[in-house]
Amino acid sequence: AWWTFKMYSPPLTREQEHIASWNHRRDLLRDRIQMVNADVVCLQEVSPESFADDFSFMKHLGYDGVELFKKGRFRPATFWKTTKCELVSPAVHKDRTLLTAFRLVADEKSAPSWYVLNCHLQAGKEGKRRVRQIQEGTKAIVTLAKKLHEPEPTVTARGVVCGDFNGGPECGAIRFLEDGAVDEKFMEDGEPVTSSKKALPFSAPMKDVMDVGDRDPAPSLVVPELISQMVKHGGGYESPRLATAIVDRLSRIYKRLATYETSSGLKQMNISDVEGWLIAINKKLGRGDEMRTAAKQMGWTPPQGTENLSYDQVKKLITLPPSGVLSLDGFVAVYQQELSRGKFWGIAHDLAILGEPLPDVGLYRARFDRIYCTEAVKPIAVIDTFCDKPCPNDSEPSDHLPVAATVVPS
Repeated sequence: AWWTFKMYSPPLTREQEHIASWNHRRDLLRDRIQMVNADVVCLQEVSPESFADDFSFMKHLGYDGVELFKKGRFRPATFWKTTKCELVSPAVHKDRTLLTAFRLVADEKSAPSWYVLNCHLQAGKEGKRRVRQIQEGTKAIVTLAKKLHEPEPTVTARGVVCGDFNGGPECGAIRFLEDGAVDEKFMEDGEPVTSSKKALPFSAPMKDVMDVGDRDPAPSLVVPELISQMVKHGGGYESPRLATAIVDRLSRIYKRLATYETSSGLKQMNISDVEGWLIAINKKLGRGDEMRTAAKQMGWTPPQGTENLSYDQVKKLITLPPSGVLSLDGFVAVYQQELSRGKFWGIAHDLAILGEPLPDVGLYRARFDRIYCTEAVKPIAVIDTFCDKPCPNDSEPSDHLPVAATVVPS
């Protein structure tokens, strides 16, 4: 995506800009995939518009098989080596889960299949939907196994569930997998994740493959600690508000940017000021939610006859009103909207570019990316990826670190 450069902390210098390019990041990704040399590779957040070009290198690595999720701007995709795995049934597409079933080429034709569920569960305050997504995905494994005449699939299905769960051990989707069920008493973000008990369709809870030995599994998300600085204390995760210190920084920035003087002597941002700000933070005009929110704050309204258009269609019509002005409240509202969308990294980037960099208070580490297996499968090797600086960076192409494991039948 065009905004990837905003995820680097501190902001990249002109000499460093190549680090955020897809060419550089693709090469890092290719080298990592080649090193691991897995039979099956599950990716999340690939763009369907450029997918074929972006991942053409996978064929050169031996991954001739591929299934891309059917819907969404950023999608899961599963690759496999056809020299190792044979797809035995059409892929199953559910809500942000992609199920593929394989037979190992080296196995007998009658050997049990392997089921790989590639997940990218919904982010944000969506605990109920995440539980529904993972329940639906795991249920699809059993349904497909029955269709393929597996004996007692709730016990014998060789299932691997992996991907970005957008939550840690406290979230309902993870508890569903590790405990085998969640009920109406389980709360996430102040709300129950289900109206009635939801149980895993397998005979036993799933195993976290990284839970081996006495060591703690490595975090898969390593980014700057920003929430404690940006979110007003007591505001809550459900409806976060910008911290007073951030509003103060934005006020100082606004004062420097605003050149238009009203009849009362008040300085405000006119279209020229707004364009200069947008170019500074986004490198060009016409893109970014900052521009669209600012346009609305400046008085833009949808033209007549657009009532039946989709949100994406309306987005393309939004322009900055030539005679509009962006008030201080409107400027702050732009970043409040960015906060509500979870774009902490984008706000941090803009503050730094506009002369108000946040202090370095350390790293936020979490484990959103996981691999689970059913009781018919056991892990025999795992790969931890460690990084002690904010991701992405010159050696890591994403803010998420890869996880990998070797599994065999139990």
